[in-house]
Amino acid sequence: MSNDRQPLYLQIQNHFKKLITTGVLVQGDKIPSEKELMEEFNVSRITVANALTQLAKDRWIYRIPGRGSYVQGKEEQKAEQSIPARFEGNEGVYGMITEERAVPHSAGHRRMIALLIPSMDDFFALRLIQGINSIIDESRFYLAIVLTNHSKEREKEAIVELVQKGAAGFIIFPIDAETYNEEILALKVRDFPFVLIDRYLPGVETNFVCSDSRKGSHLAVSHLWDLGHRDIAICSDSPLPTITVEERLAGYMEALKQKGAMINPALILTEFSVDYKNLDDDHALYRYIKNRFATAYITLNAKLGLRIASIARKLNMKVPGDISILTFDDPSSGIDDQGIYTHVAQSEEEIGSRAAQILIDRLIDPDKPSQYRKVILEPSLIVRKSTGPQLKEATK
Repeated sequence: MSNDRQPLYLQIQNHFKKLITTGVLVQGDKIPSEKELMEEFNVSRITVANALTQLAKDRWIYRIPGRGSYVQGKEEQKAEQSIPARFEGNEGVYGMITEERAVPHSAGHRRMIALLIPSMDDFFALRLIQGINSIIDESRFYLAIVLTNHSKEREKEAIVELVQKGAAGFIIFPIDAETYNEEILALKVRDFPFVLIDRYLPGVETNFVCSDSRKGSHLAVSHLWDLGHRDIAICSDSPLPTITVEERLAGYMEALKQKGAMINPALILTEFSVDYKNLDDDHALYRYIKNRFATAYITLNAKLGLRIASIARKLNMKVPGDISILTFDDPSSGIDDQGIYTHVAQSEEEIGSRAAQILIDRLIDPDKPSQYRKVILEPSLIVRKSTGPQLKEATK
C-alpha cells in the first residue's frame, strides 16, 4: 500500500515508528503536542488522538496526563511486543492490539469491564451499578468503576489509561459537556467495545441504553396539569446541554402544547449551576422559589428535587400545598422506605443490566459483525406525597 493511500491515522503512527527505530527519537524524547501534530499533518484532533493512543498501546510511546507523550524505551517496547489484529473502521484497517487485549479466555482469568460514571452521589447511580453487576457477576469479567467527577478531561484520561491497563470494554455514562469527548469517538473509530448509558451521541452510531426522556416529561406535565397546576417549571442543575436534557425539555414543551398552553420561557430554568454544599439565599433558584413564580417544579434529577425541597423548608413553604415537586428518578433508596417524592421512574437497574449484556455479548463473540443495539426503555410515573392539587394561585 502506498503511503498516500494509508489512513491518516496509520501515516502518523508509521512516521513515529520510523523515527524511533532509526534512532532519530530516543527513550524519553517528548512527542509534539496534539495541536502541533494537527498542524503538521493537517488532520483533526480525533485522528491525532487515535494515532497516539494506538502508539501508546503498542508501547512505542507512553503518555502522562497533563504533560504529554514520550518515547518508550526499546527494551520495554520489545518486551511488550504486540500481536497483529484488524480493527475495521470508517477509515479502513487500523494497526495492532497489545497482548493485554489478546489475553486468552482461560477459566481462571477474568477480564476487566470499566464503568465510567460522573459521580455516585445519588441512588440512581447505585441502582445502575446493581443492574450492571447482576449480569457481570455471572460472567467471566469483573467490573471496575471510575468516577470522572463531571470532568471531560478526567473522562478522556480514564479511557486512555484503562485501555492501556487492558480493559476489555466500557460502559460509559457521559458527563454533561458542550462537545463530544474525542476519546469516546476514538473508541468508535477503532471499533473498541463500549455501550453508552442514559444518553446517546446525536449523529454518531453507537450502542446505547436509556429511558425515553420525552415520554418522561409528558408523564410529569400531564400529572401536574391534572392536579390543576398551570405554572409548571422545569429545571436542571447545569447549563451544559446534553441530549437527555434537550429531549426532556422538548417533551415538556410538547406536553404543554397538547394542553393548549403557551410556552413561558421564564419557567424553563436551565441557565445556572447548583452548589450542593451551600444553600445560597442569593442564588437565582432560591429567589425564584421565594417569589413563587411557579406552583410546581419538575427537576431533571433527584438531587435537584431535594435541593428545592430544602429551599421550600427554609422559606416555610409546604410541599405539597405551596409548591409541588416532581423529580426524574427516585431520591429515596427504595430499600428501607417507600419515599415521599413523586417521580419519573427510569428502570435504572434494567438500564444497567441491558447495557452490561450488550457489551458482554459483543466481547464473547468478537468476530460477529458489529450491529449497534439501541435500547430505549419506557418510563413510568410513581405518584407519592410531594405533588398535590394547586390550592391557590402563585403570587407573582
